[in-house]
Amino acid sequence: MATTQLTASSVSVSARNLASFEGLRPSTVKFASFGTLRAGALAQRSFRGLVVKAATLVAPKYTSIKPLGDRVLVKIKVAEEKTDGGILLPTSAQTKPQGGEVVAVGEGKTIGKTKLDISIKTGTQVVYSKYAGTEVEFNGSSHLILKEDDIVGILETDDIKDLKPLNDRVFIKVAEAEEKTSGGLLLTEATKEKPSIGTLVAVGPGTVDEEGNRKPLSVSPGNTVLYSKYAGNDFKGSDGTNYIALRASDVMAVLS
Repeated sequence: MATTQLTASSVSVSARNLASFEGLRPSTVKFASFGTLRAGALAQRSFRGLVVKAATLVAPKYTSIKPLGDRVLVKIKVAEEKTDGGILLPTSAQTKPQGGEVVAVGEGKTIGKTKLDISIKTGTQVVYSKYAGTEVEFNGSSHLILKEDDIVGILETDDIKDLKPLNDRVFIKVAEAEEKTSGGLLLTEATKEKPSIGTLVAVGPGTVDEEGNRKPLSVSPGNTVLYSKYAGNDFKGSDGTNYIALRASDVMAVLS
């Protein structure tokens, strides 16, 4: 392995871009590489895109959190620390959970002239969109404040296959990827294209109009559908089956 040595004085980086590196003093820094490292290219690189997102810490003097509007407070499920085979996982390898328990709800929202209460009750186990909400540390546990509409569905068991989607979301069992090309060539795992076809396992009750009435979705469980390739949230069942939850508007066609 080739090793290139750079001194701090040879790397020209603006101090304002390295505000978090106040303790850095002129010294020798070693960079391990598998090729040629150009010091000039490194000097021109900007660190402005480096963003560290951390949970908001709620001080112990606050004993409760009351969500407002159509928001809910979810206590995040603890990440698995071991594999099914009992192997201990390092923190970096633990999958961030997408579920938890609802511990507080807001007063709801108004659509047109209709006041809608939040339909999810405290104590309910839910699954939410992967990048939704704001994470807070409260009472020694990780919580998430998010919109009710960011909740994908209710999960009453430990297996994702039993997910009950909410509102206009649908839950799809993803079709198996093709093993061969149309010409008969065997595909490796790396070259298999991610399918955009699957079978509807469950559908939500639909959206609510300004009169407070539910508008049922146009698809039904059992339909084989073609959906948008980059939509939704991916899940894997306990048996290894792949599922995806997405909005009904991301379903492009029904196949027959």
